Amino acid sequence: MREFIVEADGGSRGNPGPAGYGSVVLDATTGQTLAEAAEYLGVATNNVAEYRGLLAGLRAAHELDPTAVVHVRMDSKLVVEQMSGRWKIKHPDMKPLAMEAARVFPPERVTYEWIPREQNKHADRLANEAMDAGRRGEQWSAAQSTAELEAAAAKAEADVRAAKAVSGPGWAPADLGAPATFVLLRHGETPLTPQKRFSGSGGTNPSLSEVGRDQAERAGAALARRGTIQAIVASPLARTRETAGIVARHLGLEVTIEEGLRETDFGAWEGLTFGEVRERYPDDMNRWLADPTVEPTGGGESFAATGTRIEATREKLVAAYAGRTVLLVSHVTPIKTFVQLALGAPPEALFRMELSAAALSAVAYYADGNASVRLFNDTSHLR
Repeated sequence: MREFIVEADGGSRGNPGPAGYGSVVLDATTGQTLAEAAEYLGVATNNVAEYRGLLAGLRAAHELDPTAVVHVRMDSKLVVEQMSGRWKIKHPDMKPLAMEAARVFPPERVTYEWIPREQNKHADRLANEAMDAGRRGEQWSAAQSTAELEAAAAKAEADVRAAKAVSGPGWAPADLGAPATFVLLRHGETPLTPQKRFSGSGGTNPSLSEVGRDQAERAGAALARRGTIQAIVASPLARTRETAGIVARHLGLEVTIEEGLRETDFGAWEGLTFGEVRERYPDDMNRWLADPTVEPTGGGESFAATGTRIEATREKLVAAYAGRTVLLVSHVTPIKTFVQLALGAPPEALFRMELSAAALSAVAYYADGNASVRLFNDTSHLR
């Protein structure tokens, strides 16, 4: 049974006044954003807007999986306590909204938790985006939303402040100047991607499919709206060069090719599915899964060797792009390795990450060697 987290918020500028809500559905296991919703409501109270945000979040979760378990997190003590059954609902405008929210999922599959406002930044920013859009006479658009990235940046800043409070002055990255920020974009789909076939640097070097080209266009449009990318660096393989070229047209930038960003070489496994490899090379597959120094059959590249390569590439690029935000267009294993190294996680963590085609991730690197993972596997621009 899947488990979702719904974070919701609502606001009213005047109470009552111009109001809006925002809600986000997260995968409870990975933290990945699965859906966002926001709407300008016209004139309403703050509490009504909060209930509307809750209702929208529950409906979005239901659309994803009506059999799921849902944990709701809100900074509204009133809504949490009323929906938990501990406080009575007396206001006539809120009663029907609460009844609608209670009917979306069976009550036994929904739990509620109050959280401080600073932990509800994503939903809060969505609500404010909706109110800002309403002020301009427009409707909120998911394609133009920057709430997720802004919330991630706010969390990173909060983490820095917390670390500084613990470690004392002089430590925090805020004292070390702007970091080198790598926005990591996995290439768009190729014909092999939907079939989940091994596709490394030693295979047929496929180009993007029509779906993959559309994904690259969407990524480019989203990055252009954000306006933060200052340079583009890509793996030399066809699918990454093509993805980077499409994005570059949106951003008006040139593409630099970096050999160190290429995918792992999977040797004799290139073009095969995981099941086909296990059937043909069961012992080799078991050794590969158990030991990051083991190469795929036929002299491919081990994960340990990939890690060494990515570490060297990271140091080279951090030095070259200090204080700048750079788009790195690469592949599954290199991007996961950037994240694994930033977290100080063991190599087997690579098997515990899911990275979708054309997904965005982000890691910031500070002058003292510390790193901050700011985003992982964001596919909101593809919806």
